[in-house]
Amino acid sequence: MPVENNNGDTRYKIRQNSWLAKMAAWKLKTRSVAFVLGSTIHLHNVSPAEFLENKSWLRHELCHIRQFEQHGFFIFIAKYIWESIRHGYYNNKYEAEARRAENEE
Repeated sequence: MPVENNNGDTRYKIRQNSWLAKMAAWKLKTRSVAFVLGSTIHLHNVSPAEFLENKSWLRHELCHIRQFEQHGFFIFIAKYIWESIRHGYYNNKYEAEARRAENEE
């Protein structure tokens, strides 16, 4: 069952032990992952408490939620995939924006 939260103007849910996040962790070859789809943060191998304590990680994922809000659900997914195909995951402009958001207070 998702946990609902509010961070300023950004409302979100957290889904622990998400199979989508598990697939993302496998693809990214990482142990723990947070993955955003719409306004839900899907977690794999990290508890909601651990995730929320990591402020830079939380800010990164909240940036992705704002990107979904800005572009629309399906349009953002298409743009994100296109960016990843053209520039790779790390150089994807949406990931770069989220990395910059990690340090914002």
